[in-house]
Amino acid sequence: MTRTDYYNDPNAPQANSLKVAVSALVRDDQGRILMIRRTDNDKYSIPGGGQEFGETVADAVVREVHEETGVHVEVTGIIGIFSNPQHVIEYDDGEVRQEFSICFYAKPIGGDLRPSSESKEVEWVTPQDLSDLDIHPSIRLRIQEGMRNPTEPYFT
Repeated sequence: MTRTDYYNDPNAPQANSLKVAVSALVRDDQGRILMIRRTDNDKYSIPGGGQEFGETVADAVVREVHEETGVHVEVTGIIGIFSNPQHVIEYDDGEVRQEFSICFYAKPIGGDLRPSSESKEVEWVTPQDLSDLDIHPSIRLRIQEGMRNPTEPYFT
């Protein structure tokens, strides 16, 4: 399924859906960040996706990171809640979703890097190399907030 992100765009379609999503800033012991290149919009992103019935948000993080990257993680904290109504995502099936993502810190505990149907590339990226990647502004915000290491979670 393809998607189009609208960010602070006055011509964006109206949202007709809101779904709990999770994402994770996963850093290895060298400080590199686990990044994927999405198959649906070709942008780089931290791993994440929708919460499913019967799972906690932490379970969703662990599942989504593994599904998209092959890496097993342990959730270690919360970065914040990102719910900007000016960021909507239009899918080719007619759904227009308002952004709502809870972003977590996670650490790798095993697994091997591999792409998936949702990620055509998976790699560890140094913070200095992030500026070279095509990353949506909402994902850059999550990474920036996660790198700040605030004592209180970010929220919109």
